[in-house]
Amino acid sequence: MLVGKRLHGRYKIQEVIGGGGMANVYLARDVILEREVAVKVLRFDFANDEEFIRRFRREAQSATSLAHPNIVSIYDVGEEEDIYYIVMEYVEGQTLKQYIQQNAPLHPREALNIIEQIVSAIAHAHENQIVHRDIKPHNILIDHHGNVKVTDFGIAMALSSTTITQTNSVLGSVHYLSPEQARGGLATKKSDIYAIGIVLFELLTGRLPFDGESAISIALKHLQSDTPSPKRWNAMIPQSVENIILKAMAKDPFHRYETAENMLEDIETAFNTNRLNEQKFVIPDDLDATKAIPIITDDKISNGDDTLVHGPGPPPETPTAIPSKKQKVKKKKDKPKKKRSRFAKFIIAAFIILILAGVAAVTIVPAIFLPKDVMVPDLQGENYQAAYNQLTELGFKVDDETTLVEDEEIEEGLVVKTNPNAGKMAKEGSTITIYESSGKKKVTLNDYVGQDIEQVKELLERRGFEKITIEEVHSEEGEGVIVNQEPLDGEAVIPSEDEITLTYSVGPAKISLRDLSGYSKDAVDAYIEENGFKLNEGEAQYSSEVPAGQVISQSPNPGEQLDPGSTIEVVYSLGVEEKPVKTVTKEIEIPYEPAEEGEEIEVILSVDDAEHSVSTPYEQFKITEPTTRTVEFNIAPDSTAYYQVMIKDTIVKRETIPYPEDG
Repeated sequence: MLVGKRLHGRYKIQEVIGGGGMANVYLARDVILEREVAVKVLRFDFANDEEFIRRFRREAQSATSLAHPNIVSIYDVGEEEDIYYIVMEYVEGQTLKQYIQQNAPLHPREALNIIEQIVSAIAHAHENQIVHRDIKPHNILIDHHGNVKVTDFGIAMALSSTTITQTNSVLGSVHYLSPEQARGGLATKKSDIYAIGIVLFELLTGRLPFDGESAISIALKHLQSDTPSPKRWNAMIPQSVENIILKAMAKDPFHRYETAENMLEDIETAFNTNRLNEQKFVIPDDLDATKAIPIITDDKISNGDDTLVHGPGPPPETPTAIPSKKQKVKKKKDKPKKKRSRFAKFIIAAFIILILAGVAAVTIVPAIFLPKDVMVPDLQGENYQAAYNQLTELGFKVDDETTLVEDEEIEEGLVVKTNPNAGKMAKEGSTITIYESSGKKKVTLNDYVGQDIEQVKELLERRGFEKITIEEVHSEEGEGVIVNQEPLDGEAVIPSEDEITLTYSVGPAKISLRDLSGYSKDAVDAYIEENGFKLNEGEAQYSSEVPAGQVISQSPNPGEQLDPGSTIEVVYSLGVEEKPVKTVTKEIEIPYEPAEEGEEIEVILSVDDAEHSVSTPYEQFKITEPTTRTVEFNIAPDSTAYYQVMIKDTIVKRETIPYPEDG
C-alpha cells in the first residue's frame, strides 16, 4: 500500500479512490501547491516491462499537451523506486459507468448533453493528433453538476498494443472495441468515434449493444452483427439521435463520421424540429454488416489522416451478349405445351396458399397463443409491496433480488424505477426488476484527527457536507489541530443531511496566576512545576513583616492570565535585618568654675554604652580652665548611650545619645 507515502517529496498519498487492471488511483495532497490531486500508479506487475514503460512514459507525457475543459488535466509524470505514476486533476464525482448503472436509461437530451462534452474533448485530442484508443464509461468522470471529464489518455495509448488474445486483461474494454481493432488492426480516430457511439447507446438504454461470454464472442459481434436499434429499450429516442449511433457504429470506418467535429455538428442539431423524424441512417447497398473489413495498416493512412483508402464497390452486373446454354435450348423449344401451363398455374396457386398460411402464422397465431404486450406502470415512490402487487396483477413476474440504488430525492425503501422503465411495453409474464431507494448517497468518513482544521473543513465542503460544526478546546496539541470528530472515522453519513462536528485545539488553556505571597520556596517550586511555568528568583530582601524564606513579592501580579511556559519572578524575605553597633563621636565641653583663681579641679567623666559602664569612670583628670573632651560612644541597636561629668562629687552635666537610625 502506498497510503502515507510521499512521491517526489510532494504528493502525499491519502487514500485509494479507484483502480483497474493496469493501475490504481489514489487521492493525494500536493504539499507545495496545497491542493488535492489524483495520482494514477502503474501496477507493480507491469513495472518490469521495458517496452511498456517506454511507451507509458512517451504517451503519458504527450497527453500533457491537451488543455480542454472536458479533459482531465495532467500535472506531472514521474517514477520513483519502480513506481510509475501520473499526477492529474482530482474530479470529485464518479465514473460515467457508475452513473449509467444508477440512472440509465437517460432522457435523450441528458444523454446528448453528456456525449457532446465527450465528443468535444475527443475532437480536441484528435486535433492534436492524439487517439484515445480506450474510450469507455470507466474512463470518463462526471461530477455532481453534470460536468464530464475524459481521462486515461496516456495509459490508454500505452496499452494500445494489447489485443483480444489477452482475454483476461481486455474483457473490460472489448465491449467498446471497433471492428478494425477486433481484427487486430490499427486504432484510428474513427475507432474513437465508434466507441463514442457505444457509450451513447449505453446512456440511452442502460445496456451494451453487443455482449457475450468471452472477448472473442463479443469481438465477433462487433464484426458481424447489426447494431440493434436503441429504440427497443427506449421509445423516447428520436430518429435523429438513433442515426448518430448508427453512423458512429458503422462497421466500415468509411461510413462513419469523417471527424469528431462532424459528429459534434450532428449532436448539436439533433433536436431541431426538422431532424427529429428524419430518414433512418442506412449504409449504402446494405453491405456494411456483411462485408469483410480489411486490417488497417500504415500504408492506408497518409499524412497522419485516419481516412481509409476505400476502393470502389463491384460494378453492377450487365447483360452479356453471349446467351447461356439454357437460353439456347429454350429458343429451340419456344412453343409451350398445355400440360406444362396447367402445372405452372397449380404451382403458383400452391405458392400463394403457402404465403397466406405464413402470414397467418406470423400475425393471427401469435395473437392467439403468444403473451400480450402490457405497459409497465409508473411505480416511483411506491413501497416495495405495493409495487410488487401492481406488477403481479398485470401478469408480470418480479425479480427476486431487489436492486438498491442511492437517490437524492426518493426516501429509503421506496421504488426509484423499474427495468423496463415505466411506460415501456413488456410481454405479459416477463420479469420486471424493481430498483429500491437506499436513501441519499452515503460516504464513509476518514480519520481527520491530527489534521489541520482549515484544510479538513475545505475538503468536507467540496465533498458536499453542508452541516459542519466547529468547536474549540484547549489541549496540549498545537493550535488548529483536530483532536476529535463526530461521527468517527469509518461511519457512513449523508453529506447533505448529517452533521459532522470537528473539535480542534486552540492550544493549552491560560492559567490565572495565584498570589504567592508568604509561599515557602518548596511551595513555590511545586506550584511552578504543576502549572508548567518557569521560575526566576529575584534578589532577596530584608523584611520586618515577612519571615525569612517566604515570598515578599512576585511578577506578574496575582490574577493575570498566563500561558503555560511563562516565566514567574519571586523575591524571598531575608527576615528582619540585624542592626550593627554604631559609633557616635561626641565633643563634651567640661565647665571650669573654681573657688579660687588657678585652683585645680578634679573631674570624673563617666560613659555608659555598649562597651562602657557608668559605674566605672571613663576618664578622671584635673583642669584649671574650661576643657573639651572627644568621646566615641558605641551604641547598640534599640538602645542609647549617655555620659555624665562629676566635679567635687556633684554631677554637673549629663546627656543621652540615641542610636543613629539614619545610618
